[in-house]
Amino acid sequence: MLKTHNNKAWFLVLPVVLSVAFSAIIPLMTVINYSVQDILGPNRKVFVGLEWFQEVLRDPDLHGAFVRQLLFTMIVLAIEIPLGILIALSLPARGWKASLSLVLIALPLLVPFNVVGTIWQIFGRADIGLGGHFLASLGVDYNYATNPLHAWLTVILMDVWHWTPLVALLCYAGLRAIPEGYYQAAKIDGAKAWAVFRFIQLPKLGGVLMIGLLLRFMDSFMIYTEPFVLTGGGPGNATTFLSVYLTKLAVGQFDLGPAAAFSLVYFLIIQIVSFILYTIIQRNANPQTPRQETT
Repeated sequence: MLKTHNNKAWFLVLPVVLSVAFSAIIPLMTVINYSVQDILGPNRKVFVGLEWFQEVLRDPDLHGAFVRQLLFTMIVLAIEIPLGILIALSLPARGWKASLSLVLIALPLLVPFNVVGTIWQIFGRADIGLGGHFLASLGVDYNYATNPLHAWLTVILMDVWHWTPLVALLCYAGLRAIPEGYYQAAKIDGAKAWAVFRFIQLPKLGGVLMIGLLLRFMDSFMIYTEPFVLTGGGPGNATTFLSVYLTKLAVGQFDLGPAAAFSLVYFLIIQIVSFILYTIIQRNANPQTPRQETT
């Protein structure tokens, strides 16, 4: 039978193309345009080439924000990934208890970002917050608004509380997808719980962990609303991450040229690091077996 081709079907994809162009491509082209021009007025623009990129890359405040961002991302990933696996392993496998546990764990994911910052802002205050009051009753002089270490601990705990459920849900789905035959074979062999986790569960969670690691890296590297609501980037510049620095540059100082250049650099950093991380995980998940020479 001859198969007919109707190219008019491509018109069904047109709404998606227009939506992507309107929401992504056109704003990106606008940012690129601003990054190579000096905006002097509504109708006065001067082409400056790569001047803004050079200025941004030499900015010591940007270097400090990048170090803080990288350190924050590494800390939250080192906490959330193992903690998410541990929570997933401890959840019931089936029944109403499993359903109830999943609903309760997913609740923090439903809270909007600005509300998360407000919740922890109130929770950490010694006068009206339970957490701050409890620490004050123990004699701990806790104040995230004036102490950089306390601000860092609060932001990290806030992110762990908010996003560890995502890792736990992904790992739980991965664990439920493991065939029961693997566990039966391990039981016959007399394998202990650690051996089952090391040789069955963890390898089978490789793909799920890759997705969770990439998602959490990108989200943590772009975090803005929660620390901005909680500390405003302070005290001083203690919690001024890259996104907070970009907002201060674009909105606070209204330096559109440097802000546009920095946003492109920011975007490239996320893309490059995500690609490197994905490549490393893929190589570890699918190691190449060496060829055996035949004689």
